[in-house]
Formats: sequence, C-alpha cells, structure tokens
Amino acid sequence: MPFGLLVGCGVTKHIPENEKLYTGATIEINRDFSVKGFKELNAELEGLLKPEPNSKILGMRVGLWSHYKVQKENPGFINRFIYKKLGEEPVYFSSVEIAKTEGLILNRLDNNGFFFSEVNSEVQEQPKKASVNYKVDLAQPYQLGSYQYEKDSLPIDRSIRKLLEATKIAEGDYFSLEMMKNERTRLDEGLKNEGFYNFNPDFLIFEADTNQYDNKKFDLFLRLKENAPEKGIVPYEIKNIRVYPNYSSDEYGQETDTTTIENIDFIQDGLSFKPELLQQYILIEKDSLFNAKDTKLTSSRLTGIGNFRFVNLRYLETDTTIHEGKGALDANIYLTPLEKRSLRAELQGVSKSNNFAGPNLLLNYRNRNLFQGGETFSLTGQIGYESQIASGDRENLSAFEVGLKGDLIFPRVVFPISIKERFAYSVPKTKISLGTEYQDRRGYYRLNTVSASYGYFWNANRFVYHEITPIALNFVDLSNTSTEFDEILDSNLFLKQSFEHQFIAGLTYSFAFNKLMDKYRVHSIYFGANLDFAGGGLRLLNNALGSENQNTFLGFNYAQYNKGDIDFRYYWRFTEEKLLAFRLFGGAGLPYGNSVSLPFAKQYFSGGPNSIRAFSIRSLGPGSYSPDAESTSNYFDQAGDIRLEGNLEFRFPIVPYLKGAAFVDTGNVWLVNENEALPGGKFGKDWYRELAVGAGIGLRVDIEFFVIRFDLATPLRSPFLPEGERWAKEFKIGDSDWRSDNLVFNFAIGYPF
Repeated sequence: MPFGLLVGCGVTKHIPENEKLYTGATIEINRDFSVKGFKELNAELEGLLKPEPNSKILGMRVGLWSHYKVQKENPGFINRFIYKKLGEEPVYFSSVEIAKTEGLILNRLDNNGFFFSEVNSEVQEQPKKASVNYKVDLAQPYQLGSYQYEKDSLPIDRSIRKLLEATKIAEGDYFSLEMMKNERTRLDEGLKNEGFYNFNPDFLIFEADTNQYDNKKFDLFLRLKENAPEKGIVPYEIKNIRVYPNYSSDEYGQETDTTTIENIDFIQDGLSFKPELLQQYILIEKDSLFNAKDTKLTSSRLTGIGNFRFVNLRYLETDTTIHEGKGALDANIYLTPLEKRSLRAELQGVSKSNNFAGPNLLLNYRNRNLFQGGETFSLTGQIGYESQIASGDRENLSAFEVGLKGDLIFPRVVFPISIKERFAYSVPKTKISLGTEYQDRRGYYRLNTVSASYGYFWNANRFVYHEITPIALNFVDLSNTSTEFDEILDSNLFLKQSFEHQFIAGLTYSFAFNKLMDKYRVHSIYFGANLDFAGGGLRLLNNALGSENQNTFLGFNYAQYNKGDIDFRYYWRFTEEKLLAFRLFGGAGLPYGNSVSLPFAKQYFSGGPNSIRAFSIRSLGPGSYSPDAESTSNYFDQAGDIRLEGNLEFRFPIVPYLKGAAFVDTGNVWLVNENEALPGGKFGKDWYRELAVGAGIGLRVDIEFFVIRFDLATPLRSPFLPEGERWAKEFKIGDSDWRSDNLVFNFAIGYPF
C-alpha cells in the first residue's frame, strides 16, 4: 500500500466516534465594486481563521499520524522520533468557535471602513471530517473627504500643523484604525524631534464626522486631549550637557577634573579621553530644543567609537515649573570604558576556501584608546602550517607561513587637510595597516610579502557599509623556485607574468547592503560590490617624472588592471530556520598596459567548499580547458580573469544544533585574453555552454556563533569533457569506483553564502 494512503487510513481510523477532524476554513468575499488593496484585505481576513488545521506534508498529515502512532502501548523508537520532530495534537471540529470567528471578521472589516458588512458561515461535513466556509457580503467602504487640525494657539498646535504637511493620509482613503495609529506614531516622533520631551501619542484624538455627506464619506478631525498635562505639550530646552568619559558606578563621585568645550562639560578623574575629540561625536547642543533623533544618533556615534562597554544618555528635568512656555533638561552622558589593553593567544584549526587546512598559532595585542582619542592599535603575529586537502597529486601541496601585521584605527577622518565629517549615523574610521608575511610553499617557491594600506570605512545606516582604500600597496618577492615550478612557469607565459607582476599599487572600494541578519524577514537580500584599480596612478607618475621605462616603477614591474565584482544573495524564509538561499556572483578583471593577465593573487578560481562544491578546488576552467592529468601544475593554471557563479540551497533543521541542506551550484572561470597554454579558456559568445553544474546534500553543526559544515556533492555537468558528453548520464551510488570518481566531500567553517 502506498505510504500516502497508509497515512490517510491510519489517521482516519483513530478519530474518536464523537469527533470530526477539522480540515480548515475558507473565506469567500462577495462584492460588486472595486476595492483598493483587496489582496491585502483578503490575506488579513484569512489570518483570522482559527484554529489552524493539522499540517500536511506532500498531502499527508504525517504529524497527526505520528501523534496517533505514539499513543500505542509500544510505539517504537522510529515512531517516537518522528513524533518528537513532526508530531501534532489533533485539531477537532469541536474546538472551532464559529461565532467568535464571525465576530472577529466583522470587527476587522469595521476597522478598515467596511461598516455594515455581513458574515455568514456554512459547515461542510464528511463522515470523519468537517470544514467551514465563511461568506462575506462586503459593504461599500467609507472614504475620506477631508483631514484637518484646527487649533493653532499653542506652540504644539503650530508644530502639529507643520507636520501634517507631510502626512500620508489623502482624500479618498478608506476609514482605517491602522492608518490613524500610524499617523499618531508619526506625529509623536516628529514632535519629539521638535522639543516635546514629555509628549505622548495618547494625547492625540481622532474624530470622524459623516454628517456632511449623503453618501459613504467622512471627514477626519485631529485634536489634542482636553486634559493633556502642561508638561506634555510644551517644548523642552537643554540647559546643561555633562559627559563622564570614565564613568563607573563603583567610583561615581570621583569628579576631580572638569573641562568645558563648546558648552559641554567633560568630567573625568584624570585624562581618559581627550575632550576636544570626544566633543565631535555629540550632536546635542546647549540651549537647543530636545531632539529624539539627535539623541539616538549621539548614542550610536559614541558606541561606534568601539572604546566603551556602556553608553548611557540620560535626561533630567531640572525644574518641575514651566517658564515662558518651555521646560528645562540637563543631559548627562555616562561612558563606561572597556579594558584598555588585552593580550590573546589562540590555537586554531584553519580551513581555508582554497582547501588548505592545518594548525595556526595566533598572538594578538590590542590597545584601545592609544592616544586618548579612541584609537585602537592591534598587533597580530601568526605562525602556521597548512596542507591542501584535495584529490590526486594535489595532496602533496603544503605551506609554512609566518606573518606580522599592525593595524591602527582612528575613529574619525584622518587627512592632511582638515575635513568636517557630515555622517550623522556613524563616524567614518581611518585605518592604517602595515604587514609582512613569509610563505614557504614546500618544493615549489618562497614568497616574501610586504603590504601597506590607508583607507576609510563607515556604516551609512544599519544596512549599508562602505570601505574605500585610496592607498593599497602590495609587494611580493618570489624566490627559491624549484625546477618543477620553473617548468610550470616556462610552459605558460601568462602564468609566468602573473607571478612577475607582484608590485601592486592601487585603489579599492567595497560596498555592502545587508538585510540577511534580520531573521524575522520573509524576504531579505544582500548586495555587495568590490572595485579594484591598480597601476593607473603609477603610470601617471611615470609620465610626470618623464621615466624612460613606463612598465617599471623604482625598478620593479607593476601590475595594471581594473577589476570589479558583485555578489547578490536572496533569502526566502519559510520559518526562522527553514529557508531557500540563492546567490549570484559575477566578477571580471581586465588587464591592460604592460599586463596580459591579473596577478596570481588577484585571479578568480572556481570549485571548492565556497564555490561549486561538486568540483575540488581550482579544478574548473578556464572555460572548457581540459588538463592532461590532475597534477600540481593545474593548481596554478586553472584560474581566470572572469568568474560567473550561481548557487541555490534549501536549508532546514533536523535536530537542535544540526541542520541539513540540499543544493545546486553552477559556474566557471574564463580568461580575457587568449592563452595558447590553456586552449578553450577565453571568454566567448558560447560561455553558457561551458558552465559546470553540481548538486549535493550537506550537514551543518550550528551552535549560533560557530558553524561546522560538511557537504557531499556530485557533478551533473563537466565543461572540460567533449561537447555532447558533458551532462552526467548515470549515477551508480552503489558502485565504489563511481563514488570514488564522482563524489566530492567538502569540510568548511561557516555557511557558503
């Protein structure tokens, strides 16, 4: 017997004799006129149809079936497990309150202006089941004729009238309690930005008048509550601003030094934070009206410095008496610093996107507030050994790395010319970095890297992030190359030049719009873009200096290219933990001048745990290029100047802290210029014929702040095979040889996108 029929029969026979299984309700809205926002109204009414019937999975009530099964004397382990994950209590028709639901529907219709509508219900019964059909005869809605506020004698009256100029309420709108609620909230926010510290939205009352019309229209009047307290309807001025930069509740009262700058008193025991620098983060001003928006932004800006554990801005009414129609406030800002110095040692098990894994020892020293201006200095040293986890001869790749990097972050704009920042949400930060790294790729080469950068980053708002680095320098010295590696370079002049051009000087910019962190959103997106321009400035400098060799700077070959990529992600959440995730990535680097390819470190590659998981790292492309055999040389060859990739993944919970996934990946990399050593690698009009496709399943150990990921995938389409043979035609899961050749296992930290 099919499982679906078995489940259906198993459910029906367990329903008690005096009960019927409730299978849900429908709602039918009858009208002979057009309704604005009808879909939204229909969805709102459908949300009132309670209770929810037992859920179905592929048409089967598995949860209800498992409930009945577990009621047996010896239900068995499998039945108990299914019940624990999917089980549901039965919803019987006797628990349905039809009259109550009818009343809720009528009430919701009244709230939306459809007064005098009628609701009836009809029960549809079967031997063991019952459902309800609600029928609504929709009445013509009441529509707005005019909206006005008449008083104008008090300061608050004038403020309200001014705010009404930006109202979203318009003639012809349906009567709506939600509309009025939103308007009160908007006016409350606006008034609190104009000084009305003690105002409450309950002080506003709406009145509807239908007496002026013969048809279904109404006028809407807004007025202040007659007995609103005086303190609630007068503006407040800020008389004093006090800042405590090293506040501690245990030591409060140790006020030994007060410095006043721009009418702000900075009170601290010793110099904890330079007052002239801290003052720049404070947007509220003495003798100005209270402003809720400036208050919130001031707190956000002070928090963004990164030096304070707590930021607490409190207002105190200095006098309970109202003078000349205004109240008075003192603003006290309490700042509790973090520990200034910290030293951290960390032993890591590193898994990189290029399939290298191994132990890594990291030592980090951090000094917050280095120069008493919120500066953060960080010095990081690391030493590690890595070996690549891949198939074939590539398992022999390993590396020993030692590095030292220093970062100095100023919580303000640092520029030779004084710049007055105008970013209200957060203050741009200046970052200066200097680092060096030694890497020994065993048996192939050694790299000595020196890098330096100078740039700025900031959050424009909660969702938007910018980072611009006008000075980005990177110098890599390639030495101690082995005979095997020299042969690899000599066989591919493009690859050889990508290693020769290891002096990179340019400008980078990154942008990110991210709403994926909001788990309550059904639909959320992420959009990221990166731009990387290198070599243009050095060529201009060579021209200005009249240099004879335009292809070198200070005797070094330098790279010239323009590179950009975009990363788009979309999450469709069915529940907080069950979602469909989509990602589209596109990037291209265009070498020019004395460069025919991107520097090796800047090239794109495809395949691996964060790319197309059915193919091992750097085993795809460029284009339809097919290496003679899987060897170490292909690790360097199989990269490109262009990358296109798409991923679709369904994520779902299994048990607490363990989640599952099913996914499909597609994409490849290509070259901009023809390379004889890599036939088929250039991007052309038939690029879509050279897309790789893979699919698989995965497990994620998710303990919220840490995710370990396991993915198992198989190729569906291999672009390096001859045309006509690229799509996989057979899947022999039971064949060990097939599994060895076609199943790719990936281990990684974190989600792929």
